[in-house]
Amino acid sequence: MAAHQEKKPSEERKHKSTQNDTQTSQVQWGRAWEVDWFSLASILFLLMFAPLIVYYFIMSCDQYQCSLIDPLIDLLTGNKQLSDIWNKTPTLTYRAASIYTLWVVFQMLLYLFIPDFCHKFLPGYVGGVQEGAVTPAGVVNKYEINGLQAWIITHVLWFANAYYFHWFSPTIIFDNWIPLLWCANVLGYAVSTFAMIKSYFFPTSAEDCKFTGNFFYDYMMGIEFNPRIGKWFDFKLFFNGRPGIVAWTLINLSYAAKQQELYGQVTNSMILVNVLQGIYVLDFFWNEAWYLKTIDICHDHFGWYLGWGDCVWLPYLYTLQGLYLVYHPVQLCTANAIGILMLGLIGYYIFRMTNHQKDLFRRTNGNCKIWGKKPEYIECSYMSVDGTKYYSKLMTSGFWGWARHFNYTGDLMGSLAYCLTCGFEHILPYFYIVYMTILLTHRCIRDEHRCFSKYGKDWKRYTAAVPYRLIPGIF
Repeated sequence: MAAHQEKKPSEERKHKSTQNDTQTSQVQWGRAWEVDWFSLASILFLLMFAPLIVYYFIMSCDQYQCSLIDPLIDLLTGNKQLSDIWNKTPTLTYRAASIYTLWVVFQMLLYLFIPDFCHKFLPGYVGGVQEGAVTPAGVVNKYEINGLQAWIITHVLWFANAYYFHWFSPTIIFDNWIPLLWCANVLGYAVSTFAMIKSYFFPTSAEDCKFTGNFFYDYMMGIEFNPRIGKWFDFKLFFNGRPGIVAWTLINLSYAAKQQELYGQVTNSMILVNVLQGIYVLDFFWNEAWYLKTIDICHDHFGWYLGWGDCVWLPYLYTLQGLYLVYHPVQLCTANAIGILMLGLIGYYIFRMTNHQKDLFRRTNGNCKIWGKKPEYIECSYMSVDGTKYYSKLMTSGFWGWARHFNYTGDLMGSLAYCLTCGFEHILPYFYIVYMTILLTHRCIRDEHRCFSKYGKDWKRYTAAVPYRLIPGIF
């Protein structure tokens, strides 16, 4: 969905409506106020099993050469007990705790104390102080956008160490991968718990808090909309981008270094994983200012879902392809390598150009050209909780006329390319495409539910104009 939002400059700005559509928009913007039984069951399932899923995948690689079936066979046949697997799992070490602490502190220092300078010499890059979207309570937060700078500084130091200083081995992340998992869990649970306590006693914006009365739902989905410490440390922006996504490319580089150490070469499949996922990571930081307008910032509250997910789920499960290739080096034939590369690049092109069209449409208030023509759109209105009336334009041209979430389609093509680099001997590397399909399909439905609640009958007009969600003519 491509939308441009604006305030109406007249007395309508403070007009408070009592019509049903408007009231729905006020109440439903953001996450739910009430919890249905299915949502509660899903949340309890994730709270209980998501950490076990991460552990099971990483343990399977460490002890079973990335087989997801063999551990179950051993347990069901009695060859091993759960205690045998657990006792063989590396424990938390002082070395891992020191590495992880230094990593997080270093990223915090880059985030808080080095204002962005990249926007001063990189044409087209938007960095420095930027405004976020309007919150449900009408607050507009400011952010210091310096993620690309942090990524560059971090990777320059990484390569300087690998080729010159030799302070630590480039395989340091792989060599401490499971002990680091325990550190990441400690941080994930700690920040999620702190965010919940903070929302009760010293929220950043009390008007943007949502309390359902259900402890598990509030802990999982968050209460505060934009929790902050001080003026600039924003929990959402920091944990969504740093330390997890900055680490993503370092993790893959560590996997490549381990492959070189073990086999004397880095396979073309490992290179493809590093290149394709590196493009995605760089795209994220190049467009970090645009990210302020996405669902994570504009709608999600900060709880365990984001706090633990960004610390543990993202760095450990989004990098499974590189981890798998350490244990099973795959050398692709030239035709397969080129095909996978093209799939990943085409998927990225669709993902980026779809988002570019939305951003261009939003920045120019529709006064632009999409595919050489003035874009078509549907104008909608909604109300924030303070009664301010806003107007949006939902674009129905370009890729956004093909499907309502065509950017997700490109994302899924890229995700499939990552997995295909690993061949077909094991299912573990394909968890990512399965997960992303479920995640993005659910996000489509969740986003559209919010939009219907927000825009009411205007949203029905939009879905009539653009009837498909992801795949034109199919879904």
